[in-house]
Amino acid sequence: MPRMSVVAEALLVALAVALALLARPWRALAGGPLPWPWLAWWAVMPMLWSADSLARVPMAQPLSGACLLLCMAGWPLAVLSLLPVALIAGWLGELPWAVALSRLVWLGIVPATLALGLGAAVRRWLPHHLFVYILGRGFFASLLALALAGWAQMAWHGVPAGMLAGDLAVGRWLAAWGDAFLSGMVVAIFVALRPQWLATYSDRLYLPRR
Repeated sequence: MPRMSVVAEALLVALAVALALLARPWRALAGGPLPWPWLAWWAVMPMLWSADSLARVPMAQPLSGACLLLCMAGWPLAVLSLLPVALIAGWLGELPWAVALSRLVWLGIVPATLALGLGAAVRRWLPHHLFVYILGRGFFASLLALALAGWAQMAWHGVPAGMLAGDLAVGRWLAAWGDAFLSGMVVAIFVALRPQWLATYSDRLYLPRR
């Protein structure tokens, strides 16, 4: 991996972490119960990020899970949580540190940030309704964020030897569908049963007013 690419990715991570720390997201956790749902999902994510290495099977793109973490924890906490995800994934999969850093950027920070922006657009320009939140933010925002992040990684790093750009682009698109389907399904369940487990959801905004 080119040295300048690694330096640029490290600077991007440093910027995201600095912005997340400025928000002091831990204040939202003070005095309340531990957020077990998103901590449980956070614990699963390192296995998703290292699945190709653990299974010894090359994948077009491992599942990210970052968009679901964003919905559950909010952007600042999600970004801070992604750092140990990358470290544990690198250890589990015996990944070189530069590869773990790249996954932190392209499986974590970039899709989470894109999903934040797309979710804000859904909130700003679409009707405030439960199904708009579930489909718009839980599914379609995740789908577009993950696909765009995958294609951006292709543009940044290029296409691996022996692969065609078109085939890899389709693979990234299909991987984004799988990730978004999981995110949308979990978001729908939480909205119905435990809306307090979603930091990006509010009854005041999304339930129809009487």
